[in-house]
Amino acid sequence: MADILIHLVLVILMPPLLFGVINRTKAIFAGRSGPPLLQPYYDLLRLLAKGSVFSRTTTWVFRAGPIVTLAATLVAALLIPLGNHLPPFSFNGDMILFAYLLALGRFFTTAAALDTGSSFEGMGASREVTFSCLAEPVMFIALLTLSRLSGSLSLSGMLTHSSAALWMTSGAALILLVAGLFCILLVENCRIPFDDPNTHLELTMIHEVMVLDHSGPAFGMILYGATLKLFILGAFFLHVALPLRSPDPWLDWLVFCASMLLLSVVIGVVESSMARFRLTRVPQMLLAAGVLSAFAMILVLR
Repeated sequence: MADILIHLVLVILMPPLLFGVINRTKAIFAGRSGPPLLQPYYDLLRLLAKGSVFSRTTTWVFRAGPIVTLAATLVAALLIPLGNHLPPFSFNGDMILFAYLLALGRFFTTAAALDTGSSFEGMGASREVTFSCLAEPVMFIALLTLSRLSGSLSLSGMLTHSSAALWMTSGAALILLVAGLFCILLVENCRIPFDDPNTHLELTMIHEVMVLDHSGPAFGMILYGATLKLFILGAFFLHVALPLRSPDPWLDWLVFCASMLLLSVVIGVVESSMARFRLTRVPQMLLAAGVLSAFAMILVLR
C-alpha cells in the first residue's frame, strides 16, 4: 500500500520538476541564471486561476481534447513501474494498453487542433500524425524485444527484469534499443533536435502550434500532460538504460528520483549542444531509430 501511495505522489507532483531541471540546465549552458526550478509549478497554478476562452467555431471535441489527453496519460502512468516497485495496475498485455493510451491522447490533441479550423493548427496536426506513424513502430518493436528478453507480456515484468546481469548477456541488443528509445523519448515529448517547445514560429512548430487556441485551465492541462508524458517515458527509458536497483525500498525510491533528475539534465545538455533538425531530417532519424530497434530484436531472436 505504501508503494502505491508513493507511486501516486510521484506521478502527481514530480513531472513539472523535470521541465524545471531541463530549463535550468539549458540556462546554465547559455550563461544565464534562468527561471527557478519550480517555475513550471507556478505556471500551472497561474493558468488554473485564469478563465478559458473558446471560439464559437469549435465543438465539444476542442473542449474534450485536453481532458481526455490528460486522463489517458494519467492511466498510462499507473501501468509503468517506478524503480523496483510494481505499478498500481499490472496484467499480461498491459504493454499494448500503455501504447494505445498514449496514442489516444495524441489522437484527441490532433482532433482538437483540427476542430478549430485553423490552417496553422491543421499543419501542426499533420506533422504530429506523420511523425507518430514512424515513432509508434519503434515503441512496439522495443516492447516486443523486452518481452522476449524477460519472457513476460506485462510492463512490470519486462521492465523490472532489466538488470546489470542482463546487460552482460545481451549488451549489444540493449545498446541498440537504448539508442532507439532515446530518439523516441525526444520526439514524443517534442524536444530538440526534433521539435522546439519554446519556438514561436508557426511554420516550424509541431506540437506547440496545435495548442495555440487553448487558454486558462485547458492549456494548463495540456502543459501538465506534457510533463507527465515525459515522466512516464523517461521512467520507461531508465528501466532499460540504467537499471539501478537497491534492496532497501526507500533507497530505491531515492535512486529512481535521482535517475529521473539525471535524465532531465542529459536532455537539457542535448538541447543545449544540438540544433533543431530540418523537418525533412526528422523522418530519417525516426527510420534510423526503427532500424536500430529492429536490429536489437534480431539479436535477441537469433
